[in-house]
Amino acid sequence: MKNAVIQAPGKRGAVKPKDSNEVRSKAEAFLGSLQATGFRADESVRQFCDTYAVTQDTFTRLTGFSPRAVANWMEGRKPSASTQRRLTELKRLFSTLERLVDKEAIGPWLKEPNLAFDGSTPLQVIERGESDRLWRMIHELESGEPN
Repeated sequence: MKNAVIQAPGKRGAVKPKDSNEVRSKAEAFLGSLQATGFRADESVRQFCDTYAVTQDTFTRLTGFSPRAVANWMEGRKPSASTQRRLTELKRLFSTLERLVDKEAIGPWLKEPNLAFDGSTPLQVIERGESDRLWRMIHELESGEPN
């Protein structure tokens, strides 16, 4: 199968599959970059909450996981690999916010109504699955080009 040629859907011509070693090394590099900005094995959920002044209830709402699962993580149990990938996105968002404001201010800010989100709180925006709105706000603040 390694020498097989794959026809890309809707395109003319053939696409040769990448070498499996090349794909593996790129995947490892990508996972390494996630680990560099995400939850590490030595960083607990409790430390995350303490760092960003986020309560356990707020963390539960941010992640969408059950209160029991979050309580287990707060006690030091490690989330599954698939859960850690999801938590890495949250860590990435908070790390980026930290470039704009003091990290201790992020937790309280999450609960404040914000005109940029039509009066919703950032926490409500995240709960609705609209975190792209936060990323857009961050981009506008960093670039100095608000809408």
